[in-house]
Amino acid sequence: MQVVTKVEIKEFPLFSRGKVRDIYELDGNTLLIVTTDRMSAFDVIMAEPVPCKGLVLNQLTVFWMERFKHIVQNHLLAADMADFPAELLAYADLLAGRSVLARKAEPLPVECIVRGYLAGSGWAEYKKGGTVCGRTLPKGLRESSRLPEPLFTPSTKAVPGQHDENITGAQAIDLIGEEVFREVRDISLRIFTEAAGYAENRGIIIADAKFEFGFIDGRLTLIDEALTPDSSRFWPKEGYAAGKSQPSFDKQYLRDWLAAQPWDKTPPPPALPAEVVKETAAKYREVYAILTGKNL
Repeated sequence: MQVVTKVEIKEFPLFSRGKVRDIYELDGNTLLIVTTDRMSAFDVIMAEPVPCKGLVLNQLTVFWMERFKHIVQNHLLAADMADFPAELLAYADLLAGRSVLARKAEPLPVECIVRGYLAGSGWAEYKKGGTVCGRTLPKGLRESSRLPEPLFTPSTKAVPGQHDENITGAQAIDLIGEEVFREVRDISLRIFTEAAGYAENRGIIIADAKFEFGFIDGRLTLIDEALTPDSSRFWPKEGYAAGKSQPSFDKQYLRDWLAAQPWDKTPPPPALPAEVVKETAAKYREVYAILTGKNL
């Protein structure tokens, strides 16, 4: 299986190159989004790619967006190379399975995070003052505790080189307005609840998830990625117990390894051992297989 770290397409202009995705502008309304095997953690791109990662992220996003298009429209136009412009067929070895055509959207300046369990930055904040994104939670919760109900906790959408920051609902309303805030909150909670129920029936706990939205022709639209190991925490249901960190099927394994290194989370990152790369790739493929019933 070919590892793809960068895509150079001469027929179309590069629209953006992010931590993971290379995006080309096919016309004024259409983007080619290529999900590479680049791995980022703590907003720093690792020197070593993770094989198959881009396939997992792309195809899992397509899976979820198709599943929840009855809730909200998404930006997908095509995910099959047969539906791509003829100019792209020469790049089939690079693009197949890891790319989509999508409508260009005007993205919202916030990220929509839903938390079903107490982990990550939410756990860190709760330990300090019993709150998550300014919302007071019941006393006595432990790390990885299931929350009484899923919480919508927005964050800023940082520019490259900076970190996202958790914000309150009031701060999010200042950025996007109350009507849009209520709409993205309600849609995010509905998608998360339905996805969590689906995953739990397959032995996976979705602890939290990040969604991104934008506007296309005045309509709110789900964009970017959805419910992937890069944007969600996936835990095995078997063996789950509050009061400790959980084994995961996502980027947390890599984050934990990096956190144990003498590294200040700025470039350059430490070199990833072959076994860390291999285990990360295996976790991504495994959760994809569990959730979709297909293998990569």
